[in-house]
Amino acid sequence: MKHATLLAAALAAAVALPATAQQRVSIGTGGTGGLFYVIGAGMADLITEHMEGTTARAEVTGASVENIRRTAAGELEMGFSSSSTLYEAATGTGAFEGDPQPVASMAYLYPAVLQIATTADTGITSMADLAGQRISMGPPGSNAAVLAERLLQAYGVYDEGNAQYLSYSEGVDALTNGTVDAAVVLAGAPVAALIDLDARADMVLLGVDEASVAAMVQEYPFYQLYTIPAGTYPDVTQDTLVINDPATIFTRQDADPALVEGMMAAVFDHLDQLGQVHGVARLITPETAVNVPIPLHPGADAYFAGQ
Repeated sequence: MKHATLLAAALAAAVALPATAQQRVSIGTGGTGGLFYVIGAGMADLITEHMEGTTARAEVTGASVENIRRTAAGELEMGFSSSSTLYEAATGTGAFEGDPQPVASMAYLYPAVLQIATTADTGITSMADLAGQRISMGPPGSNAAVLAERLLQAYGVYDEGNAQYLSYSEGVDALTNGTVDAAVVLAGAPVAALIDLDARADMVLLGVDEASVAAMVQEYPFYQLYTIPAGTYPDVTQDTLVINDPATIFTRQDADPALVEGMMAAVFDHLDQLGQVHGVARLITPETAVNVPIPLHPGADAYFAGQ
């Protein structure tokens, strides 16, 4: 009887234990109100659903720089970043001056474009017209502010004394109440802040011309030209050429290739599901995914090579 009791207890304990250990994947995203978090949470769900033995979760973070440092330190398995920040991390420049990080690309995701908006009341119709104007550059230290400064310098109209560093919603409010003359947003188009502006005023979206920004794009090779189609916002009635600082996902250079390839398959084999999370996710395609600012991780490269 004693032996039978011990056997029963042993069997019960065995049943209580998981059959296999779960691989846990942490994804560095951004704030809960941003696209990095929304898309990252969708990817976490896909990895958990379609990658056997793996549980993934999206972590709220300070976005690109924090994601890179924590992934490089082994605290995250993958992260979201702007292409510009990822390039600077790999090359030890910009925010990572003299401190290159061991990171590798997984995929280009979707365009994050610099949108400079004003209203018909200001009389501003071109980048050149921004000379001497008060401009909301985006949050202080943000990628939006950095890119806006570089772009304004390319046109010779940057004036530090007229630069204001406001959140996107604050910038739109300031533009509509007349305390700034233009407002900058760096995001996929359409973006909520400019949808709001378009509804409140006669919005004018300022475009760039390729010749004026050619030197800037050559100096900063992670930037790309991108066309916002007419009709993206009701007041925008013609195609508008802008600068793109694409959203990317990345991992450590020494991450397990099988893990990375498995995560890529879980996401890219089920883009139809991801597209239901947010409209911008429908812009993610295997064809554009390889347009990355630094080399692909071997696991990601293997996935795309097999497509």
